[in-house]
Amino acid sequence: MSFEKKIKDFNINLPEAKAPVGNYVATKIIGKLLYISGQISIDEKGELIKGKVGKDLDTDQAYQAAKRCGLSIISQAKNACEGNLSKIKSCIKLTGFVNSIDSFTDQPKVINGASDLMASIFGEAGMHTRAAVSTNSLPLGVAVEVDAIFELN
Repeated sequence: MSFEKKIKDFNINLPEAKAPVGNYVATKIIGKLLYISGQISIDEKGELIKGKVGKDLDTDQAYQAAKRCGLSIISQAKNACEGNLSKIKSCIKLTGFVNSIDSFTDQPKVINGASDLMASIFGEAGMHTRAAVSTNSLPLGVAVEVDAIFELN
């Protein structure tokens, strides 16, 4: 089954691939590697998902925020591949950052939101290495940010 068909079958609406707001690019292809800059947590209405996990958001809400980051990653990947996700061979790595209180220790459960999405859309090709890191602040006060590296065909 194609990646596009899975997106359609899961009734997923990919968000618009946002242009960067700083002096960097959203995606960069080097050889057969596609690097995707960090995607921040934005809901279906285009509103930032803000706050500290463990205080303003619980683990389940943060999981959904990470999933939204994953959707933005897929949108950026599709844009970089000129609208053709079949150019993706595999997801190599995700790095997830969680804006959390000092005592919060479930960063892996939060970043599973993005990881589970990659596995559901890309199947075996979506299995990746990963880091899940806690931080005391993220841009614009968002709860989660995730970046990615993909291998292209």
